[in-house]
Amino acid sequence: MLATLDTGGNALGDVVITGVPRARTGGLHAVVVTITNTGLDTASYAVQVDFTDTSGKTVDSAVVGAERLPAGEQAQPVAFSRAPADQTLLPVVVKAVRF
Repeated sequence: MLATLDTGGNALGDVVITGVPRARTGGLHAVVVTITNTGLDTASYAVQVDFTDTSGKTVDSAVVGAERLPAGEQAQPVAFSRAPADQTLLPVVVKAVRF
């Protein structure tokens, strides 16, 4: 589903990411992905987070989601990168789909 999107999807505005200190993740890069269902009906979400280096090149990607999230509710899955912890990485939400 995410791979076939030409754009960022229909739910980019429903997603916010917050970094997690590496001391709490065993040294891994990670972000909490807060998904808020702003719609009127229960929906499911798929979110792609890219971890980019200082030049903007994607080093790693993670996909997280929420199933059957009621209207007005939030889910907070965690996206992890498998890239070496000594790299400086910036997480970016590149695609988010509500379905």
